[in-house]
Amino acid sequence: MWQNLRWEINAKFKEKIHRHVSSFQVIILGFMLVILLGSLCLTLPLATRDGQGASFLDALFTSTSAVCVTGLVLHDTASYWSMFGQAVILFLIQIGGMGVVTVSVAVAIFSGRKISLMQRSTMRESISAPQVGGIVRMTEFILKTVFLVELLGAVAMAPVFVRDFGFLKGVWYAMFHSISAFCNAGFDLLGGRFGAFSSLAGYNDNPLMLGTTAALIVVGGLGFFVWEDIVDKRCWSRLSVYSKMVLLITAVLIVGGALFFLMEEFDNPATLGDMPLWQKGLNALFQSVTLRTAGFDSIG
Repeated sequence: MWQNLRWEINAKFKEKIHRHVSSFQVIILGFMLVILLGSLCLTLPLATRDGQGASFLDALFTSTSAVCVTGLVLHDTASYWSMFGQAVILFLIQIGGMGVVTVSVAVAIFSGRKISLMQRSTMRESISAPQVGGIVRMTEFILKTVFLVELLGAVAMAPVFVRDFGFLKGVWYAMFHSISAFCNAGFDLLGGRFGAFSSLAGYNDNPLMLGTTAALIVVGGLGFFVWEDIVDKRCWSRLSVYSKMVLLITAVLIVGGALFFLMEEFDNPATLGDMPLWQKGLNALFQSVTLRTAGFDSIG
């Protein structure tokens, strides 16, 4: 009797909350909670190399930048943050890139819990899905695609990083930069080798590094629905109008930006001027890709 009464009270309480909290508010509160928890983690002494921990304001800014995948930093990520701090930042980037609601729904799926209508509605709002139906399947597709592409990116980068930093550190760097690039975050760990805030300038003559990073940025920036449409249709003529527009506009912006950058900076010794022709083209293309959304840089 008492157990049934408790369940009834809980059900009424949840129903009352759902009536007064919209999906949009749940998404905002979720982001705020993740940012706050990330900030608190980054203030811990073990989060920084000097063992002092970051100030709350610095931690809050870094956590916000990571979750919102902006790439803005107050401190060089490699030289200021410890391994723990870097891991926290990477975790925040992954959550921000996938979406807080997507991650929460994924946890519910893996734990075997039933996805409520409220959760499905919130998920639909967070990824701008046209309908509630198929949200669970969409979440599973997003997870599989994200981790597969990030894994492929890390495998492609690993030979270069392992060569330059050793096996364990090289694998960590490959994972970090693959996730950061795919989520369009712009965070990097190369300041310790090439100078603070150097980003990918130390690899501006490496087609594998710049090409892989650019590919991850583009694929990550296309969006969930375009991925699903490409996988399902596998034919240009069968793609939706939305997917065709996204792909065409992306291609035009990348090519147009690369040509403009190449023409404007071709003889500038501070940028492309001293590079051979192939390297000028590679860096012009990379800058066109990264400047749209990612925040990486290949020209110091």
